[in-house]
Amino acid sequence: MTKYGVIVGSIRKNSYSKGVAEAIVAGLPDDAEVTYLNIAKLPLYNQDYDADSPVEYTEFRQVVAAQDAFIFVTPEHNRSIPAALKNALDVASRPWGQSVWGGKPALVASQSISGNSGVLAHHVLRQSLVFLDMPTMQQPELYIGNTDKLADENGHITNEDTQSFLAGAGKQFSEFAAKFIG
Repeated sequence: MTKYGVIVGSIRKNSYSKGVAEAIVAGLPDDAEVTYLNIAKLPLYNQDYDADSPVEYTEFRQVVAAQDAFIFVTPEHNRSIPAALKNALDVASRPWGQSVWGGKPALVASQSISGNSGVLAHHVLRQSLVFLDMPTMQQPELYIGNTDKLADENGHITNEDTQSFLAGAGKQFSEFAAKFIG
């Protein structure tokens, strides 16, 4: 059984990013163990805490370490990733030399209510994952635009073609991740 951690960059209630994540997860194998990691309440990373980390840091690092693979779904904030997502990456990559991300396969998806599909956030996130030594699935590229027209008021993807596409990507990711999980 593979343990998949899901990190949603939007911390907004009824977020479209969470809806996209759920549609991807629908394509994972039936025996997949899926954990949605809450990044909303992590204190901002501060190197001064490396010697004596807040309990939220320690608990988050433990949950990250326990996962085999990660699904990241992000909106775009000011042509980059949301602050909460960047903070989560930083918290679990520190103290220096003790990152718990390394070697874990990743899938990246971005979404936007506009047609730009969060493409810049997508690539900013990929750039960070390269540095964190996370092999990232290259295809299919998951840029989901106009999500407000593909989802209901609760953020759940309702467009059948989009559901099918995202579930297919989830299935492909499970096959990709299997190559890296011992």
